[in-house]
Amino acid sequence: MPSPSHTAIYTDNHSRKSEFAQRLLEGRPPKDLAYLNGLKGAYFSNESLAGFLEEEARHDRSGLAVQEGRPLKTFSSGERKKALLRHLLAQKPDFLLLDDPFDNLDRAFQVSLREELEGLGSALLLVQLISRPADRLAGIGHAAFLRGEELVGYPDFQPPLVEPAFGHGKTIPPPPAPLPHLPEALVDFRNASLTYPGKPVLKEINWTIRKGEFWELRGPNGSGKTSLITLISGDNPKAFGMELYLFGARKGSGESVWDIKGHIGYFTPALADRFRGYHTVENMLISGLTDSIGLYVRPGDAQRALAASWLRLLELEGQKDTLFCDLTAGEQRLVFCARAMIKHPPLLILDEPTAGLDPQAAALVVALIRKMAEESRTALVFVSHRDEPGLDPPLVFELVPGPDGSTGICQRRQAHKG
Repeated sequence: MPSPSHTAIYTDNHSRKSEFAQRLLEGRPPKDLAYLNGLKGAYFSNESLAGFLEEEARHDRSGLAVQEGRPLKTFSSGERKKALLRHLLAQKPDFLLLDDPFDNLDRAFQVSLREELEGLGSALLLVQLISRPADRLAGIGHAAFLRGEELVGYPDFQPPLVEPAFGHGKTIPPPPAPLPHLPEALVDFRNASLTYPGKPVLKEINWTIRKGEFWELRGPNGSGKTSLITLISGDNPKAFGMELYLFGARKGSGESVWDIKGHIGYFTPALADRFRGYHTVENMLISGLTDSIGLYVRPGDAQRALAASWLRLLELEGQKDTLFCDLTAGEQRLVFCARAMIKHPPLLILDEPTAGLDPQAAALVVALIRKMAEESRTALVFVSHRDEPGLDPPLVFELVPGPDGSTGICQRRQAHKG
């Protein structure tokens, strides 16, 4: 039997992590991890957290020890993960199965959680499922790769280097119609503050987004990034009364939420949950022209030609009739980003577009985003907790939490597009 050791198991978007985790927790490890036989495991994952959140939604209690009187759903991602870790350690497991533990955490929480997890290595065995090599914990000596449900390369697997080539000289397709005439400043917050009952969120925000700019929106969990995005998208009624100008009109001057949304392309991984039908890849792209969840009318020749141009750019032209649900997670993310961009909206908001992707898939998404930023007049706002290699947006708006709400700091890095 192999000697017990902390082990990193690298995964990609083809790895069957849930099935593999179930095998370990049920006491059916592969031969390379046979030393886990008879040991009690605990599963630290977003999947586990989702189960507690579902329990709370059904029965008004989650089962996790959190602040009395405050629902789990109101805690930040980092606070939830800390509560889950306390809950699992109280069960005194022999090994801890860590499934991409740093996903959805801000940079500060990642550092804090890393220190805590690495400290646990002296008391119990750690098995870490990771998609990003940089997430590997110190002190983990052995490594393997999860191909489907099979471990390969144990104990000295080395993840390959990522080469984020994309597009092979192609340019993004042009907009399907003339772009609207809008002022240079698309979004303009002027000393805007936001408070919910008993909770200040944003304090005196000043932020202007102009045509063609490429921004990264940063800030720790709970700093108000989502609230700021909803003020822009028209989904937050608190925007009324603020000195907030959207696409040339002051908020509350008579525009409808649909007037605002017509100027914005948007993507978040949660959007995937709304596309549960059997839509082809071609129809998914074309649905970005009709702003519908799927496509329910026969597309025209011009729409098909535009979709074909995007599929060539994405190197997915051979999969236009493939069901969208049958694509890999990385391929789906590329299609979603292209769908959000297909009309060349004045403003494109990409909220965690690389979350949960393996390095190769994330690199392709980053390359597509860079390409869209460089070859269009669309203003891009990229929201992420990771420093994605190769992204390098020239402008950063960072939310800094304080007792009276988060304030904002604008930073300019090297020029990205001329």
